[in-house]
Amino acid sequence: MLTRFKKNIETNFSFLKEKKLLIACSGGLDSVVLTYLIKELNCEMALAHCNFSLRGKESDSDEMFVIGLAKNLEIPVFAETFDTKKFSEEHKISTQMAARELRYAWFAEILKDFKYDYLLTAHHLDDDLETFLINLSRGTGLNGLTGIPKEKNRTIRPLLNFSRKEIQEYADKNNLKWREDSSNQKTDYLRNRLRLEVLPQFKKVNESVLKNFQKTQQNLQASKNLIEDYMALVYNLVVTEASDSYKINIQKIKELPHTEALLYELLNGFGFTEWDDVSELLDAQTGKQLFSKTHRLIKNRDELLLTEISKEINPQEISVPKEGIVFPIELKIESVDYIGETEKNLIYVASEKLEFPLKLRRWERGDSFQPFGMKGKKKLSKFFKDEKIPINEKEKAWLLLNDKKIVWIVGYRMDDHFKVTKGSKKILKITWKT
Repeated sequence: MLTRFKKNIETNFSFLKEKKLLIACSGGLDSVVLTYLIKELNCEMALAHCNFSLRGKESDSDEMFVIGLAKNLEIPVFAETFDTKKFSEEHKISTQMAARELRYAWFAEILKDFKYDYLLTAHHLDDDLETFLINLSRGTGLNGLTGIPKEKNRTIRPLLNFSRKEIQEYADKNNLKWREDSSNQKTDYLRNRLRLEVLPQFKKVNESVLKNFQKTQQNLQASKNLIEDYMALVYNLVVTEASDSYKINIQKIKELPHTEALLYELLNGFGFTEWDDVSELLDAQTGKQLFSKTHRLIKNRDELLLTEISKEINPQEISVPKEGIVFPIELKIESVDYIGETEKNLIYVASEKLEFPLKLRRWERGDSFQPFGMKGKKKLSKFFKDEKIPINEKEKAWLLLNDKKIVWIVGYRMDDHFKVTKGSKKILKITWKT
């Protein structure tokens, strides 16, 4: 196995040479074997062990084992104890997910603080097959079937070409010692049930299951690469990027074959799950919306708008003094002698019609004003509709107010009542600096 492992490193991970490597080591069979294999390469390396405090003294013994292993191999070791159950309860996530978040956040800190180049984990071929079956059982697309990535960001998994049997044989041949995690024998989790009950029977039926699975993964990965290349072309054809949104041209995507599949590929990274509803949005009325935990998809005439759900909390009303403000938007107010060329981001108003401080707030249902150059009031909701302002943009519109009366829908239109006339004694220029 050592010979194959060295060849695998030379072929697929040659960039690891002369780098500082951090190995995630639980003390179990897989991570111990990975530790010894990397040691054979004479790399600069260290171990990182997480004590999740889930198995009492057994967890503490695992930690002491890893510390002892590092001492015997004369390499540095990092060990950290976590209150995983507390973290799980506070963040309302499963214990497994809590442990995952805690360990990868800690690993990232070590990489940064101690200047290690890569994190190595001991995931192997059997782990990959288990992940494939888990994703398959839950329903997934091609991404979920291509398995655990061998390389992602700074995390490397050099054992993915090796089976659990090969790893066990290497450990036995070299008289290696490791720790057995008693929780791995419990069938509370789906992964353990697959490992203990399903896959052994599967391998009895077909001894070549792992070899065939590897070939299937290669075929799926090739298909995935082909789709990604095609989707890059589709993206350039149907998607327009704005500063805070993505716009999908409905007519153009409908003209392409397999429209629903294209929508899935474009949007599957944004947390949407109800794909029938996403497809129906193409023919829905303007204003129809769908939400994921992080994003919103809006039907706006001939486009679908994808926006991130804002976590910003805006105050109800902000005071604006004579010189202007810089937050949450920047407004500059200055006296001028004449009216220059008007633009969307600036207005000229009669100073005597204003009483400072002015106020700034988001627009609300029921707001109305008299658009510049027009007679009679108009509701802002009607104004936005007539101007064809998308939902995501009108929601962010600011109003500049004078004694509860709208002076300016910032960036759109000022109110006619505050315009400069022949009798105006002083002119103020108000500029929105975008």
